[in-house]
Amino acid sequence: MRAYLGFDKSRIAALLRPRFLGLPFSGLVLAHLLKRNCMAHSPLPFINYLLWVGTRRFLGPFDEEHTLSVRSVEKGSPTLGLNAWEETPSAGKSHTGMWLAALSLSTLVVIMYAPVLTLLALQWWNDPNYGHGFFVPVFAGYVLWSERNHWRALPFRPSNLGFAIMLCAIGLRVLGMLGAEFFIARLSLVILICGIILFLAGSETLRSMAFPLGYLLFMIPLPAIIYYHLTFPLQLLASRLGATGLVVLGIHTVREGNLLTLPNCTLNVVEACSGIRSLLSLLAAVVAFAYLAESRMWKRLVLVVASIPIAIATNGLRLVATGVLSYFFGPSVDSGVVHLALGLAFFTMAFLSIMLIHKLLHLPRRYEAPVQVSP
Repeated sequence: MRAYLGFDKSRIAALLRPRFLGLPFSGLVLAHLLKRNCMAHSPLPFINYLLWVGTRRFLGPFDEEHTLSVRSVEKGSPTLGLNAWEETPSAGKSHTGMWLAALSLSTLVVIMYAPVLTLLALQWWNDPNYGHGFFVPVFAGYVLWSERNHWRALPFRPSNLGFAIMLCAIGLRVLGMLGAEFFIARLSLVILICGIILFLAGSETLRSMAFPLGYLLFMIPLPAIIYYHLTFPLQLLASRLGATGLVVLGIHTVREGNLLTLPNCTLNVVEACSGIRSLLSLLAAVVAFAYLAESRMWKRLVLVVASIPIAIATNGLRLVATGVLSYFFGPSVDSGVVHLALGLAFFTMAFLSIMLIHKLLHLPRRYEAPVQVSP
């Protein structure tokens, strides 16, 4: 038994030190067995990496620091253990193991979520309301890459809480696919990524990646119940704004619900004309713009909040423009290329309005009195 575990007097002495008394003995034994390759490993490499990462907090102190410090005391050199610990390449080995574990977990995530990602990409392609979904992961990846030096410099402190979050995310994925609730299954992917980062790198790294991870939520379509609760009041509001604008321009218009009756045609404000499409796309674009162009949090919040009324107002103006064109050129202009061009034009107008507000937020700084420095 002594030869199998590899315990000797110096290791027993290290175990009995006060610093180790608070650690579970079973965890120390498991870590030591993994380090000495005395325990059978799983045939799946990623399980070995998970075991290694989960117990690495025991490996370093158990095999390096305390063993060397005990030997240094026996040799009469109290600083030998610390010097040897600084020169050991175990930190590089731990980072290599962490990256191998991340690669294995990433491969499994792609395999596990292949059906979910396929359906998600198809919805981005077929549903104009979520066409911006293709842009979201690209921008999140760009932010991660541009800030790589920041989060790489952070100390890696793996947390076992991340493993519990990973299990919960996998459970949500299974429940979501079984119940045909795709929102939960897609949301579980973001939760799983957060759990993996917490498990492999720790809470500090997870906090440093909070924005790009949170930005991934824009790529997930809203649940149907929330979508329809938003579109109906937006339809009524858009039709009211459109009718008011047409009357102000001198075009006689009668509004009945979401129907606008003009002298020569009737416009139907359908769900696609409610403004939900421009609202979701504008929010995603403004959040990205605010993060890159503004450093102060309150100004970012002002831009994001301002995008909501701007999206609603520009959608009402689009309906007014559609009504004017339909009045003079017939209802055929409310479809095809003209309809698409109007949508792009007023979306551009909304985004330019956000940029104008951003410029206005910086005007007070230009008129501040210069600070006089006394000689």
